[in-house]
Amino acid sequence: MKILILNGPNLNLIGRREPEIYGTESLIDFVDKMKNKFPEHQLDYFQSNHEGILIDKLHEAWDNYDGVVFNPGAYCHTSIALADAIRSIETPVVEVHISDIYSREEYRHHSYTAEASVKSVVGKGLKGYEEAVMYLIENYKSGVYPGAIG
Repeated sequence: MKILILNGPNLNLIGRREPEIYGTESLIDFVDKMKNKFPEHQLDYFQSNHEGILIDKLHEAWDNYDGVVFNPGAYCHTSIALADAIRSIETPVVEVHISDIYSREEYRHHSYTAEASVKSVVGKGLKGYEEAVMYLIENYKSGVYPGAIG
């Protein structure tokens, strides 16, 4: 299975940014560990701070990936365009947030992208990415994503 791990704004700073919320391990290091844990699957990583580039990557995923693990960062609260991009492709997208957005500031409680995704994993730290990958792998053959919210 070929999975794109896609990250939005400020996630390039994980490991250094607000370690009390996000921890001290970088996403690059964590993705390398996941590649070792899932050697039979191709995990590709991409991060951008720019909404349009993220939309382009989602569109590219349709023909090139079996699933997407997507942490849109703060764009989940503001970007109907990203939600529409997720809805526009047939590739299943699992949204991930390192922190529990629903227990943080009130403006973080709504996620447009979660509404468009097949699943949302929040508040599990970097392990949330691993859970999202497992979810895609476990449900790929059936093409049915239980609990889909999108």
